[in-house]
Amino acid sequence: MQKNDRKDHNEIILELENVCYTYEDGTEALKGVNLKVVRGEKLAIMGANGSGKSTLFLTLNGIHKPNKGMVLYNHIPVDYSRKGLLALRKKIGIVFQDPDNQLFSASVTQEISFGVLNLGLSFEEARERVEKIIEELNITSFRDKPTHFLSGGQKKRVSIADILVMNPEMILFDEPAAALDPKHARMIDEIIDQLSEKGITVILSTHDVNRAFLWADRIVLMDEGSIVSEGTPDEIFTDEAALAQTNLEKPTVLKIFESLCKSGVLDRTLPVPHTANELEQYIREGTV
Repeated sequence: MQKNDRKDHNEIILELENVCYTYEDGTEALKGVNLKVVRGEKLAIMGANGSGKSTLFLTLNGIHKPNKGMVLYNHIPVDYSRKGLLALRKKIGIVFQDPDNQLFSASVTQEISFGVLNLGLSFEEARERVEKIIEELNITSFRDKPTHFLSGGQKKRVSIADILVMNPEMILFDEPAAALDPKHARMIDEIIDQLSEKGITVILSTHDVNRAFLWADRIVLMDEGSIVSEGTPDEIFTDEAALAQTNLEKPTVLKIFESLCKSGVLDRTLPVPHTANELEQYIREGTV
């Protein structure tokens, strides 16, 4: 399977201009961050723990207001009034790494219904949205359970449903597969893929280099509150210096490919493979 091509347009949906954020204890979490996000793209934010990824997400969603600089959504500076932030969060949803920081209602259905019922929709329209999301995310079997009785994978699906029911234009996922078993991690990956296919702009914070290499249109590397590099997956994962600075390794497929090229088994001019199947095909064809 080949990676999806970059979008045909370059419409900027979100932009950060020289954004700085310092916590009350004096920690400088963001230092002059400049970033443009293209509508519909799949953007991975990567870096070591403490590099500023989570603070960046909270700033994109309006939870943190920059101490300096500006965040623009659809070319308009973010309005940090209560009304302005409510409008922003209808368009930009965030799925936290720990679902327990997001879920608070007594039952799953009540949890998913809470936000949409506050949009001013009719009860019938709100109910239709909730039922659609419950079905799409395969939540029906536990829809009436208390949220605190759910498994980690079930909680993650409900936290995604919380956002999707609002019909957002952009979703931020902070380490979406954290603490999940392989089965539920794959399930969340599939949901994220489906959202991208629908044209929703997805920004993903992850340590999973294999996932980012296969999935992302563009990767941004962060270190100590600053962006140190950005580019396509091929550009980022062949940048030895940037990977060393951010404590990231190369994806497994790329490591094997480069090793086979070095030993003369494969030709270095071949397009970089992103999956094991692509690499296996090169080897079967004996392309040297």
